[in-house]
Amino acid sequence: MMAENGVLRIITAGISVPITPQGAGGSPDVAAEEIAGAELKRVFGRSPSRMMIHKKSVDARRRGKVRLVYSFCAEFDGATERERIAAAEAGFRTYCPSAFEAEPGKERLSGRISIVGFGPAGMFAALALSEAGYRPTVYERGSSLEERVRKVSLFLSGGGFDKNTNVQFGAGGAGTFSDGKLTTRINDPLASFVLSALRRFGAPDDVEWKAKPHVGTDVLRKVVSNIDAHIRESGGSVIYDTKVTFSGGAFRAGGERLDGPVILAVGHSARDTYSELLAGGFSVEPKPFSVGVRIEHEQSWLDDAMFGELAGDPSLGRAEYAFSLREGERGVYTFCMCPGGVVVPSSSDYDEVVTNGMSNRDRAGRNANAAVSVSVLPADFGSTPAGAIEYQKRLERAAFRAGGGDFRAPVQLVGDFLNGRPSQRTGKISPTYMDGNVTPGDVRSLLPEKVGDMIEKGIRAFDRKLHGFSAPEAPLTGLETRTSAPVRILRGENYEAIGVKGVYPCGEGAGYAGGIVSAAVDGLRVARAIINRYSPA
Repeated sequence: MMAENGVLRIITAGISVPITPQGAGGSPDVAAEEIAGAELKRVFGRSPSRMMIHKKSVDARRRGKVRLVYSFCAEFDGATERERIAAAEAGFRTYCPSAFEAEPGKERLSGRISIVGFGPAGMFAALALSEAGYRPTVYERGSSLEERVRKVSLFLSGGGFDKNTNVQFGAGGAGTFSDGKLTTRINDPLASFVLSALRRFGAPDDVEWKAKPHVGTDVLRKVVSNIDAHIRESGGSVIYDTKVTFSGGAFRAGGERLDGPVILAVGHSARDTYSELLAGGFSVEPKPFSVGVRIEHEQSWLDDAMFGELAGDPSLGRAEYAFSLREGERGVYTFCMCPGGVVVPSSSDYDEVVTNGMSNRDRAGRNANAAVSVSVLPADFGSTPAGAIEYQKRLERAAFRAGGGDFRAPVQLVGDFLNGRPSQRTGKISPTYMDGNVTPGDVRSLLPEKVGDMIEKGIRAFDRKLHGFSAPEAPLTGLETRTSAPVRILRGENYEAIGVKGVYPCGEGAGYAGGIVSAAVDGLRVARAIINRYSPA
């Protein structure tokens, strides 16, 4: 417990407040703050100098008896030793404001720092380096945000597909076309810094205190544009429509050799880069990942199933879920759940179908969707990097053929999936993938038997937790294969690639993160390692 500069900062324990039907009772935020304030005054003998929500979550385990659970950050100016001891005895945790700190090193740079990829890892590495005076150059194979949105919109409306600019590649990375979820399991103070920075560049205030924060793809695009502009204003550069290649022991962008440190933040779909690194002697190992399908339910049904008469209460938002089941080494779980969202085509090549979920900030769409994913183990694909990549590609090509060969996705109703028969139609819950541009069929036959069997077990088990999850008319759209990178580019404790000096594998594509926040944190870690080593001048 610390009293820094005479200020004691602590986090309260969880405070549970019941939600009453709309129009009854007062604000739950105010009620929780009053409860927390009374407890703090009892412990310290005075009210805090400042207090704000630290985390706020929804407890919907009992339908119709929904509660909000709060913790608060509280600050006491002029804290005494007695108050410090009282806080420790009461079990309060210390709260420290988020910060990114790095002491510049003395080694001279041999060339300008290059960052390959402008997803969360590359973006935050560039942000930290540019603000510290290092003037990095970012190379992104895809287009700038405005042009990327135009190209993706054209594709979604039936236009041409661009292999380098799509839902996977372009400004902001794959997260730009997602729900913008900011939940993370990593326990790193830099995660708070990432949330604070996202808010600084246009994300809503609640991303810093919601237990399951999300930005929404519409707002996230503005955040990406603001970070891009700030990097340029701080002396960095962001160059789009430029693919970096590796051959002959060197990285090149547009034919020009990159001579300084290189941060590899390529994203989990950069298979061509993986192949070049494998051929070039990098140490790359396979890692577990997951594959599955996207399930959809009507959002109104989900709200009612979880909230009962409280459905629609603005303090609750749209209902969401997270389920998992494990049998031995293999698990099945819901992933990237998107309330009020759509299923989006996430292919990065001309002969594959890949699905993902996306929603806007308001989550106002008619359907909720989530991946039902099953863990894939190295033994399933020969325990080699090439085998891992080929495993994904084989499934994606099969989905492409089953959909009809023009990026339509194969769909199977849950009732048919569970009973082992192909679907002849779409059901009452209309698939949202490309506005219903889907092909009914046998999605289960596209999956390895172990994966299909685990999805069935998962759907049945999840229905016991949320009755109606296995609704026969719910569509399963396939396939979801890009939950994480299939390989890891090995690096040492100094974040350099093993056996390759001056190259820093980073983020989700390098196998060191899973999601926007953890990827951004890894970008900051790598940036800090470079700052600690090199002088900016």
